[in-house]
Amino acid sequence: MTATPTASTLRQVERLVTGQPTSDGAGVKLTRVLTQDLQKRLDPFLMLDSFASDKPEDYGAGFPNHPHRGFETVTYMIAGRMRHTDSGGHEGLLQNGGVQWMTAGFGLVHSEMPEQEAGVMEGFQLWLNLPGKDKLCKPWYRDIQSDSIPEITTPKGEGDDPRGGVLVRVISGASHGVEGAMHRSAADYPTDPLYLDLHFPSSGASITQPIPEAHNAFLYVYRGTVHVVDAEGRATPVPRQRMAILKNAGAAVMLQSESSTEPARALLIAGQPLHEPIAQYGPFVMNTREELMTAVEDFQAGRMG
Repeated sequence: MTATPTASTLRQVERLVTGQPTSDGAGVKLTRVLTQDLQKRLDPFLMLDSFASDKPEDYGAGFPNHPHRGFETVTYMIAGRMRHTDSGGHEGLLQNGGVQWMTAGFGLVHSEMPEQEAGVMEGFQLWLNLPGKDKLCKPWYRDIQSDSIPEITTPKGEGDDPRGGVLVRVISGASHGVEGAMHRSAADYPTDPLYLDLHFPSSGASITQPIPEAHNAFLYVYRGTVHVVDAEGRATPVPRQRMAILKNAGAAVMLQSESSTEPARALLIAGQPLHEPIAQYGPFVMNTREELMTAVEDFQAGRMG
């Protein structure tokens, strides 16, 4: 159990990162926030993409059939509708507030195609690495609809959260005694991922979230501005569309927003690093070059479904 954090254990911002505009799939425009050069620093996370557009030409072609092996994809839809199908026989509709959690393991071929011709499509896809012993595990898939994601609003006037009032959507891990939709023990799931969507009201609010000291962690702000408060009470602003890599010293992070016309929203993500070699070739992530060559051969031979 994580000890109650004190001011002396608060994490600070190591640096801010600006994402890189790119495209993927059949030309879907997105921003790659966690890039390949940050994989070792933010182990076990391999990639974070953010997509947001109200222009059908930016997202309409979707992500036709493509393979994955050796890691997990976590897709969180803020707005829009996208249909998932894969070679394992899974199918699901990802829509407003929902999450798609897919363990590629040995290998899956899947597609993610928009089920809308107009309107806003906004969301995120996170790539979470698997340990070497699990990279060839049986593929697994789960759709989590919005109403199945536990939520809690931090109480006002308690402990380290004097203003409270932050709505926390607990996708994975735990926050303030509430376990997430994908909560799994560290013993059974070595990366022990924490994935929170934090909603700060326009009146301003704060939250202190425990993070195990061994975990790598980052914050991505997608509405407004969120401040990371250090042990001396100094606040580092993290503006919209910026990722803050958090220093590893400290067992908690304190976040606060200011009164504003726009409520702030941010993703807080953390995980236990695997400390294993990372060998990547596009949608295949293994530990060695030889394993990558086998993955390509298996895909070309149709052994991924």
